[in-house]
Amino acid sequence: MKTLIAAVAAGVLLAPAAVAEPARLALPEPTGPLAVGKTTLHLVDHDRPDPWVPQENRELMVSLFYPTEDRDGPRAEYVTPEESRLILAGLRVTGVPEEILSTTRTHAVADAEPLDRKLPLVVLSPGHSFSRSSLTGLAEDLASRGYAVAAVDHTYEASAITFPDGRITECLICETKPDGPTIARNRAIDVSFVIDELTGSGLIDADRIAMAGHSLGGAAAAHAVREDPRIRAGVNMDGTFRPELTEDLDRPFLMLGADKHGRPGADETWDASWPHLTGWKRWLSVAGTAHSSFTDYSILAEQMGIDVGDEPMTGDRTARITRDYVAAFVDLHLRGRPQHLLDGPSPRYPEVRFENP
Repeated sequence: MKTLIAAVAAGVLLAPAAVAEPARLALPEPTGPLAVGKTTLHLVDHDRPDPWVPQENRELMVSLFYPTEDRDGPRAEYVTPEESRLILAGLRVTGVPEEILSTTRTHAVADAEPLDRKLPLVVLSPGHSFSRSSLTGLAEDLASRGYAVAAVDHTYEASAITFPDGRITECLICETKPDGPTIARNRAIDVSFVIDELTGSGLIDADRIAMAGHSLGGAAAAHAVREDPRIRAGVNMDGTFRPELTEDLDRPFLMLGADKHGRPGADETWDASWPHLTGWKRWLSVAGTAHSSFTDYSILAEQMGIDVGDEPMTGDRTARITRDYVAAFVDLHLRGRPQHLLDGPSPRYPEVRFENP
């Protein structure tokens, strides 16, 4: 099934199929053994002007997910009603209640007490115009497996970001359209600042940090891994390399996405960048997926009854594949646990093809 953003990219105004009652939205249950907590952080870099509004300091909103013993507290909010309205408008979704994304059931307990241990950290960066909330399902799952996960909103790069004083910033770069490499490099700086702040908290094991990003966030992951030696491994989920790698990157890197090799219209930056990944690497193509299959939007579009095409992969299936392969990657490189799932094709996931161009 084509996912939400694939239809949006094609310029299609999306409307839901007829349903008997309002959609009830929920993210899939995390698959790890631990309960999950979530808190929201407002970080201000007083030494750095905002790259898009230079008269301001760079401010970032971050959702921090982590394992907890609290299973019974109130569930964390997915997005606010106003954020839902702005996100749906940015995706050009029509015919559903404007606040519907704010009804999405999550599984993290709001402001729960974290486990008393140092945790490996995975930083997540969303796609162009996407909010950090679009990677909530992956974040909750990794946290349930024992990771701290920092999902970062890059200010003026998302459809809606709410700050503690009530301000809501929208996607300024969607109007000004700076070049992709500049955005990706700025995001890498954002991520390094977030790591600076978190590694001073006592919760994070500073020797075990990875980054994963979707779309433009995947391009930022390549920049961040190259520029920040604290980041031991990186994941690009269906993102064009901006720019393609021309210098070698010797740390572990996973490329996970829709089919990008050997077909018309394939992303040539993946082919060009592959030889410059000189450390441990994998390139995994997932048949039947589209660009936003690796985010929450695939599942939520289905639950809203949005008819977005005939790609065969369901949102639940792509979520399971994304979660298991990203978790296997960080378990291998941050915890040193062997992962047969990354050794070659698996009968559990026949949709996943190991590329070796």
